[in-house]
Amino acid sequence: MQLERGGWDALVLDLMLPGVDGLEICRRARAMTRYTPIIIISARSSELHRILGLELGADDYLAKPFSVLELVARLRALLRRVDALAQNARLDAGSLSIGDLEIEPIAREAKLAGAVLELTPREFDLLYFFARQPGKVFSRIDLLNAVWGYQHEGYEHTVNTHINRLRAKVEPDPGNPQRILTVWGRGYKFAEAGSTA
Repeated sequence: MQLERGGWDALVLDLMLPGVDGLEICRRARAMTRYTPIIIISARSSELHRILGLELGADDYLAKPFSVLELVARLRALLRRVDALAQNARLDAGSLSIGDLEIEPIAREAKLAGAVLELTPREFDLLYFFARQPGKVFSRIDLLNAVWGYQHEGYEHTVNTHINRLRAKVEPDPGNPQRILTVWGRGYKFAEAGSTA
């Protein structure tokens, strides 16, 4: 059966398929490990059929006749919900994805455009700290406390050095940073998604 091949973004199932009905395919899809969004379409518009389809694991039910535009709109809405849930699950695990920058704290790995960044442990900690709080400004003392675990004005140059090295690894043009921004007189911040310096 084509279903077992997997890799589908979503399934649109008609209840009146030849050989095997849409409910059986829905049941099989939900028994698989990978979650695939499902919309059932059917001429059977009774409440019983809608409930049965939803109880078997369908995400939505569309009664015939319907417009193709409505089907496409429902598919898009469903895929947005699935993407949001996947993002929330990754955030719960502490993973971050900001544009082409991905940070996996459990593996202590950061990737830029799919390429693994060679970061020292302190550079990784600094990047992860910033990326978890985009838009928030941190003084050098704040960063020493949070990332290094100590407060001493004599060590502030350490923050500058690490930020310069980090920029050299994550910025297309370290002289004109777009991710780790200087806020004059206050400290540094990580750019919010979609913003440009």
